[in-house]
Amino acid sequence: MELTHFNTEGRAHMVDVSEKAITFRAARAAGQVQMNAATMAKIREGTVGKGDVLAVAQVAGIMAAKRTSELIPMCHPILLTGVELHFRLEETALHIFSEVRCKGETGVEMEALTAVSAAALTVYDMCKAIQRDMKITDIHLLFKEGGKSGVFTAEDD
Repeated sequence: MELTHFNTEGRAHMVDVSEKAITFRAARAAGQVQMNAATMAKIREGTVGKGDVLAVAQVAGIMAAKRTSELIPMCHPILLTGVELHFRLEETALHIFSEVRCKGETGVEMEALTAVSAAALTVYDMCKAIQRDMKITDIHLLFKEGGKSGVFTAEDD
């Protein structure tokens, strides 16, 4: 497989997508924040001192997806047409899911992954006074479609 983010001199460069067709692109990602049951209870009850953890994490994820190109050096700025974040709460794990969509020349996998990452970091930030040993884990791509590489679906999800 050819590495596309290197020029003929072996140095990093931003891939030129000007000749690519504009097509529908979508990606979904997931991750989780592991915590103790007492911390999760405070999130469920809305009693975390900094506010509504899930509402703030959702906004953080959306904002991060929109600004991915400012965080990841070789990512293109993309006009996103949709960003959604969903949460599933278990006794000791908060599962975070993102879906990102656009019509463009390049995919939105990094935007979906960045959304999950920022949401997880926001949960950690808002709950760290309660529990400092939370773990952010398993951030990964679940699905992507669009472009010449077609559809990808993670095998274990």
